Amino acid sequence: MTSITVASSEKSTILGRLPAWLWVGIAVYALLLIGGRALLVDSDTYWQMTVGQWILDHQTMPRTDIYSFTRAGEPWTSSSWLAQVLYATSYNLAGWTGPVVLAASCIAATFALFTFNLGRHIPAVHAVIVALAVLVLSMGHLLARPHVLVLPVMLAWAYGLMSASERGQAPSPWLLPWIALWANLHGGFVFGLVLVGAFALDALWNADRAVRSSLVLRWAAFGIAALVACCATPYGWGSILAARKILDLGELLHLIYEWMPANFARFSAFEMAILVLIGGALYSGVKLSPPRIALALGLLHMALSHVRNIEIFALLLPIVVLTPVSQQFALRPAWLARTLPPAPMLATVLCLLGGWTWLVAANTGFAPPESQSPAAAVDALKSHNPKRVLNDLPFGGYLIWRQIPVFVDGRAELYGEAFDVAYYRAMQLKDVNEFLKMLGKWDIDAVLLTPHTPAASLLDHIGGWRRAYADGNAVLHVRTAP
Repeated sequence: MTSITVASSEKSTILGRLPAWLWVGIAVYALLLIGGRALLVDSDTYWQMTVGQWILDHQTMPRTDIYSFTRAGEPWTSSSWLAQVLYATSYNLAGWTGPVVLAASCIAATFALFTFNLGRHIPAVHAVIVALAVLVLSMGHLLARPHVLVLPVMLAWAYGLMSASERGQAPSPWLLPWIALWANLHGGFVFGLVLVGAFALDALWNADRAVRSSLVLRWAAFGIAALVACCATPYGWGSILAARKILDLGELLHLIYEWMPANFARFSAFEMAILVLIGGALYSGVKLSPPRIALALGLLHMALSHVRNIEIFALLLPIVVLTPVSQQFALRPAWLARTLPPAPMLATVLCLLGGWTWLVAANTGFAPPESQSPAAAVDALKSHNPKRVLNDLPFGGYLIWRQIPVFVDGRAELYGEAFDVAYYRAMQLKDVNEFLKMLGKWDIDAVLLTPHTPAASLLDHIGGWRRAYADGNAVLHVRTAP
């Protein structure tokens, strides 16, 4: 037997011994890396990384707006500062490949951990099937943005709370660093505090009456400690106040796609999942305790209210029903908690993935789509030296990236409901007078919009404006007279 044959045989043996949950993580990573451009289709990635680079350059946190001229100097909290720094650092190391690899790695880790947790209660085949279903439901919101970096943290936090509840104990203090990390990565950490209350009720429901008083005190102490841990950010208590501003946007939440309610006008994977779950529960007679029923319904309500919560519903609902279902149907676990691959095996896998990542990156040009990156239009814009640009919302991130003060961008909590709703009505010509007033009030001397924005066509018929550039992604008008 030749040395090449021996090496190939050893590699096959190593790969054949990998557990199913690790295979799921590898497969998800490979899928996301091959389709890496899809992770960069959100224009907010530009300004997120610009903020991260500013933090790296100045070694401090932004506390006022420095990127727009409509809100310049107003208080602003970057609740995702750590994620922004990580994205900026990854970009500095490897260009656009860096954010793609960072996002893909965190998503892959999420699904590996998800499958591992399921496999501690149900057979491996069942765990893999559920993981694939969750991946399909989540694909629409898997983007190189801060929320994907927090997914494994959220999963570890929720599973830790559930495990403590099922043991009839308060969560371990060692769980608190997870919520502190969550608070620095993304403003959604407030939902983590809600989960504390939900699983505390579940623990009390299942506990003997004699120990309920002490259990209440221990869970309350943990909840207070978790609240304090959420303040372990550069902004302190301000991180919680900033997260609340998102929920106060009112009507605006119905205009931003990811905050819109689920749409059942067309049959979707989400609708199919709901129907399958309802049908399976009715046929099998699944039974849950009242607290878990309330938590399951709460997750469903979140997903129905805002499409961005569909992946939260998909990832956490199996965790909520995992133990009751596995016990009710006597399902055997796929592996024990201690069954982890040996360190040499993990090192081999990481080396192989690293080499394959380099090969893919060397032959793939990762970059955001041109629809979010109107480079030629912005070059034409700069040649006219405008002072104030009225930009379309999808271009806000790219203009910030190009160091041009913007009229508006994706930081809805900064601009507020009234401003953004008026802006939307003006751009869609639902209120033409508002659009004309906006041009004068802010002394606009250039307008950069997408070709399908109604206001772009109106400028072709207004005196004092000239179409200076146009392509399939952007239309630029410049003022020719006061």
